[in-house]
Amino acid sequence: MLSKILVPVRGDGMVATVLRHAAALARRHKAHVVVAHCRARAEDLLPSGVPLPAFARETFLKQAHELADQQEQHLRTILQKLTRDFGLSETDPPHSDVATVEFIEESGRMADVIKHNGRLADLIVVSQPDRDRNLGTNSLKSGLFQTGRPVLMCPPGHDSPDDLGARIAVGWNGSLEASRAVALTLDLAMGAEEVTILTSGKGDAHGATVEELVDYYRLRGVTAVPHRFDARNPGEALLAETVKVGANMLIMGAYGESHERETLFGGNTQSVVDKAKISVVLVH
Repeated sequence: MLSKILVPVRGDGMVATVLRHAAALARRHKAHVVVAHCRARAEDLLPSGVPLPAFARETFLKQAHELADQQEQHLRTILQKLTRDFGLSETDPPHSDVATVEFIEESGRMADVIKHNGRLADLIVVSQPDRDRNLGTNSLKSGLFQTGRPVLMCPPGHDSPDDLGARIAVGWNGSLEASRAVALTLDLAMGAEEVTILTSGKGDAHGATVEELVDYYRLRGVTAVPHRFDARNPGEALLAETVKVGANMLIMGAYGESHERETLFGGNTQSVVDKAKISVVLVH
């Protein structure tokens, strides 16, 4: 059962997007959402390499703390309204029969907040990176490479459907990353009404076949239907085929090649990260 969803947030304008996606899944699975606000440390805002007199440093730090307090209160007000709008109940302790939420605050870098809180979450929800503005990449990387947990990437400017996760597509090529994605998202598959397995080409030379994956799901009470396709660019095709089969979420293994290599030279995962307009669960 999907029980704990981590939503790391900061004042970057993506709070409503990520929380809306998390809330939709929480309602479906009656899960608990942990909203972790990443608060910038005042000392990290000091100008780098510029010596400051003691009084100037103290004044700057005091003002930075006061500003952070104001931002925290403003964000908390927004979050409380959003959780009510999205059907989450703020309770302590959480109840297993309704979708619930709690708020925590941690100082430091977003990547470290995700690393700390993500390893015991069932799912981490982040916004789609904007490489042109250099926003969100470190959050996605931290979730994928530092927690060992599935990461739901939410596209900006697109409302999540109320039945998010009802119809899911699973990218399958028999690889280690695809196998981990299947294993770590069984809760999502079990909670779905339709599961489609997307497969293209021959796949991994020694990997399990799509028919064997169908049997794997069947043993766990999940009926999965294979869907084969041909494409020169598997990454873009996975996105298109997900929409074609009527799914509203794609699950796939991520970065069989290194992140740096795919970023520089292109790759299936990076193509999905850059071009997705649907919700994608990535697992490394």
